[in-house]
Amino acid sequence: MRNDSSVATLLFIVIAVIGALLAFAVDSEFKSGISQTILVLFFFAAVFTAWSTKVATQWNRAVVLRLGKFQSLRGPGIFFIIPIIDSIPYWIDIRVISSAFKAEKTLTKDTVPVDVDAVLFWKVVDPKKAALDVAEYNSAIAWASQTALRDVIGKTMLADMLEGRDKISAILQTIIDERTEPWGINVISVEVKDVLIPQGLEAAMSMQAQAERERQARVILGDSERQIADKFVEAANTYADNPDAFHLRAMNMLYEGLKTNATIVVVPSTAVESMGLGGLAGTVALADVVKKEKAKPKYTPRSDD
Repeated sequence: MRNDSSVATLLFIVIAVIGALLAFAVDSEFKSGISQTILVLFFFAAVFTAWSTKVATQWNRAVVLRLGKFQSLRGPGIFFIIPIIDSIPYWIDIRVISSAFKAEKTLTKDTVPVDVDAVLFWKVVDPKKAALDVAEYNSAIAWASQTALRDVIGKTMLADMLEGRDKISAILQTIIDERTEPWGINVISVEVKDVLIPQGLEAAMSMQAQAERERQARVILGDSERQIADKFVEAANTYADNPDAFHLRAMNMLYEGLKTNATIVVVPSTAVESMGLGGLAGTVALADVVKKEKAKPKYTPRSDD
């Protein structure tokens, strides 16, 4: 904070040395009354100067009271007071200060107990008000922040609190700033760090979210099935107007099934007749052709080719 002790010591030494040199110049043996008077006067002057010297850092302001009445704000830098008559009860820090506060087991508007952690960023803009209008402004800010947080929690639904932390932070900043403005304190921002809910409720909300995702997945699947059915209807209408295309498609499906999956395929006789394969013998012949195609060796190019 302050470094007035070293400065006061330095001034004491300088004044005392000057007095000693003057006394030595008058009487080198310090036996005369004048030399002794000089020593005493300079000694008391050194003590008085050291006692009255104060140094305030760049971020500190000193509240000076004279006989109990506000005199002035001093700092930054070196300044002097009148010992005994003047006093400095407060050194006010004007930097931005962060204060953590929280509310435990506080009921929301829908009667859910929650634990909320938040951080308050504030600074003193009027050191005189902070020193004279409120006792221990640090504690006052802490209590004002905590009560404001409890008030906001009690007026907010749990869902809104979990989704809208920025909104809650803005409301808290407004409330706390209104309470602390008469004290010469400005609230810069409020940040809600965490909202803790009971574990049972957390598990229930997780299950609810999972059920909602499953519902959405089923809705998407049903919509996909509907779209596929519509496409099948369009394809059926196309094949109904063109029997030859339908026969070619059926034969291609039968060929692909024989080629990739199995050697035995059960096909209804009505389907065989509709494809124009000439009955069961035609189907067997088609299967033999597929087997021969699969049995042919595949050409693998050699490295020397």
